[in-house]
Amino acid sequence: MEVTMRPLLAVLLVISFFAYITVEVSATTIALYNKCLHPVWPGIQPSAGKPILARGGFRLNPKQAYSLRVPTGWSGRIWGRHECSFDSSGKGRCATGDCGGSLYCNGLGGTPPATLAEITLGEQDFYDVSLVDGYNLAIAINPFRGKGRCTPAGCVSDLNRMCPVGLQVRSHDNQVVACKSACFAFNSPRYCCTGSFGNPQTCKPTAYSKIFKTACPRAYSYAYDDPTSIATCSGGNYLVTFCPHHS
Repeated sequence: MEVTMRPLLAVLLVISFFAYITVEVSATTIALYNKCLHPVWPGIQPSAGKPILARGGFRLNPKQAYSLRVPTGWSGRIWGRHECSFDSSGKGRCATGDCGGSLYCNGLGGTPPATLAEITLGEQDFYDVSLVDGYNLAIAINPFRGKGRCTPAGCVSDLNRMCPVGLQVRSHDNQVVACKSACFAFNSPRYCCTGSFGNPQTCKPTAYSKIFKTACPRAYSYAYDDPTSIATCSGGNYLVTFCPHHS
């Protein structure tokens, strides 16, 4: 199911749509809304054994929204790709978050660095925004009409503006378009929480993850950043917003 919306009314219509589907159907709805000033190509990767939604990817213009009916028990991740170019067959590439050079990710994940919205549906839903694979776009998750704490999650700051030099990814015109995780940049067990650092007792925040955490306190900044990063809700629907900081 797709809902394409005009500026100004988009968020109100998404919320109204949530109210309607909560009464009419039992399936969860996840709406993706683009508040960026440029197009975003969402990528969707299901967890193992879960169905692929919307062929795994599509274009979302500024101030547009797209709603997904999600089956019970679904889990997966959603991210935004930008500066993409595809031909009529769907082949091409993206500056960040690319999934095998295709418009339709069809089960493939995005190439880091990419900000990830992660959702697991069940009797109790779990959701978070992760910077463990780095950052490219700000993302927020807002639940609607659920039971429990149902707090927002996300990274609403533009980390590209504060990204340390050693983590920066630059475009052809020398603009910072993404920020690598320290793990991806340096491939060190200390930063990747692997080897002797592969448990919560030995893998601790680093100077790099602290930069991410300070800017985005409601997002995962490293692998064991659980207590302040995972949100829960029961029976809710979810709005995933790209560039939520834009008006």
